[in-house]
Amino acid sequence: MLERMFTMWFKGFVYNQIWEDPRVDAEALGIGPESQLLTISSGGCNVLNYLVHRPKRIVAVDLNHNHMSLTRLKLAAVKHLPDYESFYKFFGLGQHPDNLHNYRTYIREHLDEQTRQFWESSDWPGNTVGPKRINYFKTGLYEKAKLGQFFRVVHGIAKAVRRDPARLLTAQSKSEQERIFDEYYASLFENRLVRWMGRQPVAVYSLGIPPSQHAAMLAESGGNGQKLFDTYKERIRRLACGFPLDDNYFTWQAFGRRYDHEGRKALPDYLREENYETIKEMADRVETHIASLGDFLSTAEPGSLNGFILLDSQDWMPPNVIEALWSEIARVGAADTRVIFRTAGELSPVEEALSPETKAQFHYHQERARELHTHDRSAIYGMFHIYEKTDGQPQ
Repeated sequence: MLERMFTMWFKGFVYNQIWEDPRVDAEALGIGPESQLLTISSGGCNVLNYLVHRPKRIVAVDLNHNHMSLTRLKLAAVKHLPDYESFYKFFGLGQHPDNLHNYRTYIREHLDEQTRQFWESSDWPGNTVGPKRINYFKTGLYEKAKLGQFFRVVHGIAKAVRRDPARLLTAQSKSEQERIFDEYYASLFENRLVRWMGRQPVAVYSLGIPPSQHAAMLAESGGNGQKLFDTYKERIRRLACGFPLDDNYFTWQAFGRRYDHEGRKALPDYLREENYETIKEMADRVETHIASLGDFLSTAEPGSLNGFILLDSQDWMPPNVIEALWSEIARVGAADTRVIFRTAGELSPVEEALSPETKAQFHYHQERARELHTHDRSAIYGMFHIYEKTDGQPQ
């Protein structure tokens, strides 16, 4: 029942921002002019973030029409809006009176029919009555999606007990971030109701953690629900205090439900003004497909890709699906292929899922992955993982 509930929950618009740190991804994969990448698009942020490194090709796939429609809108917007400020109003501010006019004037005619229909229909039953989805960019993109709703509820609970999360953003140093967190928020994590809620599988649906992975994390905690909740607390503290505020846009989204509009320092790379012209120039190097990883790979040419970004998708996959996926990666991946992904827990599901023949074709860079995990600004995942293709033949 929990798995079915999660599947239904995840069919909608889940992420208004991707929660994998693109800086860590780029370092792990060595993204550059020879990179040919396959990634799950999610909200499309990292698809555009990777373009800063001028890769040769990016293939973005996603089964979720909501996420792909957002990705395609971002690509059309960066190519056709008249300037950086109009682009920032759309995806940095996420709400501005000019956005609907700019959509009609500059973007609409450049969208494919499926994407245009998505943005010009509604979330209401039947999709024909009610406000159009393009109004998200008038009322607030970062208020929408399951993740936005999750943050709104959490902020509401915190404010009800006079613990406004946005106070953290007034800190002037990492030490002040730590002081504010420990003095102002720590008591929230001792509340019996909060602790009980935090141990329930449904509480983390909006973070993309399915019941199966919640169970795996609970098992890693020795079956101790209190210990699992303490793991969540530790990750939230790292998100709040682990990095300077002007370098961590994930903290701004979690604690402020917005970006750093005043200083414009804590921003994803694709929203930085200095990267705008590069991303605009590189946008045509992205191709998008509404498809699963496996379905796309089954049609791809051998040796045609050398970087695979699987996000946390394997947390949802049974072992036989992981085996089938990696068999395709071994076939399609070039000799210098690297594969990266994240997990809610600490352990890599690949180690147990792959057959000896498939596993022999990849080397697990575990220590390097652990090192890079400490640099991941989103802080919500249990571990980062890197695999490199060997000689392409079972050993």
